[in-house]
Amino acid sequence: MKIYKIAAFTAVFAAQFAFAQFKQTPLPYAYNALEGNIDAQTMEIHYSKHAAAYVSNLNKAIAGTPQEKQTLFQILSKAGTLPMAVRNNAGGHYNHELFWTVMTPQKDTQPSAKLSKAITDAFGSMDAFKEKMSKAGADRFGSGWAWLSVDKNGKLFVSSTPNQDNPLMDVVEEKGTPIFGIDVWEHAYYLKYQNKRADYLTAIWNVTNWKEVSRRYDEALSKK
Repeated sequence: MKIYKIAAFTAVFAAQFAFAQFKQTPLPYAYNALEGNIDAQTMEIHYSKHAAAYVSNLNKAIAGTPQEKQTLFQILSKAGTLPMAVRNNAGGHYNHELFWTVMTPQKDTQPSAKLSKAITDAFGSMDAFKEKMSKAGADRFGSGWAWLSVDKNGKLFVSSTPNQDNPLMDVVEEKGTPIFGIDVWEHAYYLKYQNKRADYLTAIWNVTNWKEVSRRYDEALSKK
């Protein structure tokens, strides 16, 4: 896996928030790149069907409205005041665009020293953080997400949101900037893991892109 592919994906991902209409960013690795942890068929269906539908339906939902000229961040910040079609699809688009980047076929990526210290300070240890994150995903009833985010004071926290909500939205109790997210909708894991969500949550750590999570952490802090 070439690092430049992740960098190019991230650049396009960031650039598209400067304007609408919105577009799906090309996946930064092959559908089968995460095999053993995320199977190729799941990745293809997840990316080309589910995620593609969110961006398509978002563009339809905002057509002819003020949101058509807003950034995705502006839309998410007012999600609670907008029609559910906008809230759900804007969240779905943002969440998946982040999700693809925080996974990688590269082996044994590591968090930066700064992020490692922040995780230890916030949760006690990396293992304790992983346990808390996995529990947030396992305990989410029905569909949703588990998040690692940076709050307004620059502190890390773990949370979970239902459906396609995320910590950027005005509707959540714990607001912040997501730097890592785990999709726990069944379509993210069911073909390989069936009802064993816990096994999927364990496997995610084998493909976590800590370089990207660290980059997002630095970026979130720079905006505080």
